[in-house]
Amino acid sequence: MRPKKRPLLMKATLLLDLAGHAAMGVAVGLAFAFIVTHIAASDIATLINHSATPAANLLTFVGTCATTFGIGATLTGLVIALTEDHDTGGRK
Repeated sequence: MRPKKRPLLMKATLLLDLAGHAAMGVAVGLAFAFIVTHIAASDIATLINHSATPAANLLTFVGTCATTFGIGATLTGLVIALTEDHDTGGRK
């Protein structure tokens, strides 16, 4: 009996799913950075504006948020995809 191998199509759909999760994570990270910098109570915008290089610090903050959320969403999507049961035998 040959060992079970995942078909090539399964690998392609896994990569597409991971790319989708990464894109959603980056979008959520960008939204989070936008909201945090526009809420007056958080004072993040004030901190960035009073730094020596505000443009570089804002870019670093936004990039860090987008990257962190993107990596987190990708890893979460990977865990979900690998633990999913792909049995289509019709058992209940």
